Amino acid sequence: MRVLGLDYGSKTVGVAVSDPLGYTAQGIEIIRRKSENKLRQTLARIEELISEYQVEKIVLGLPKNMNNTMGDRAVKSLEFKDMLERRTGLPVIMWDERLTTVAAQRVLIEAKVRRENRKEYVDELAAIFILQGYLDSLA
Repeated sequence: MRVLGLDYGSKTVGVAVSDPLGYTAQGIEIIRRKSENKLRQTLARIEELISEYQVEKIVLGLPKNMNNTMGDRAVKSLEFKDMLERRTGLPVIMWDERLTTVAAQRVLIEAKVRRENRKEYVDELAAIFILQGYLDSLA
């Protein structure tokens, strides 16, 4: 059973997928859009990936504040969850993503990725961390 991991941002969605056994997460791509509210193509691309990888479940990052409250981004992520469930018919699990972007940045810095190039990879890496955290919790 494959699981799709998503890091939902204002203009990008980082995407990762699990291996068929559900042990490891691999990055697939970053879906980019011009405007925050233009989600039709983003949802269509996610549907294509679900079909291609035969995904049965989605894990979506929930960007809570450090004090465990829900801010504007968390509310938008919950709205995106509802859209995904309606559109795909798959269960969507919300996963606390606090510090995943920070961890992704740290990995890129340690890998000596230039500052101007980090933005290209950080969302996909954050999606990997979100999905791997979920998969590890199942073990």
